[in-house]
Amino acid sequence: MITVRARRAEDNKQLIEIWQRSVRATHHFLSETDIARLYPLILNDYLPAVSVWVAEDQTGQPCGFIGLDGNRIEMLFVDAERRGEGIGKALLAKAATMHDELLLDVNEQNPQALGFYQHYGFTQTGRSERDGQGKPFPLLHMKLTAR
Repeated sequence: MITVRARRAEDNKQLIEIWQRSVRATHHFLSETDIARLYPLILNDYLPAVSVWVAEDQTGQPCGFIGLDGNRIEMLFVDAERRGEGIGKALLAKAATMHDELLLDVNEQNPQALGFYQHYGFTQTGRSERDGQGKPFPLLHMKLTAR
């Protein structure tokens, strides 16, 4: 059983490790140099800038997290070895209880994430050639309206 709770400051070390494992498993377009460059930004800048909700299993172990800036999903990561267990769905369901509409950007080069969001009901509303840091990693802009 997965429960979702607000992040606590002491979660950050585990969350960045989940991020790293997840990115290595799904973001094959990123080099190790890219991941190393992003690591301190995620830990020190991006995590503190958003409202983070943590998914934990029945033992209390964090297994995924979602970061929201209002109704915009800025990050959603599930531990690589825990994919397919409903963790991402539980995190999205939590976000959907807080907002009538959810927005997000997903890397076009991450077909697993794109398929996950489409399966959940998100629709594409646009596309950008570059990511938020100006890197040549195209983003698909997506929206989910309350069901």
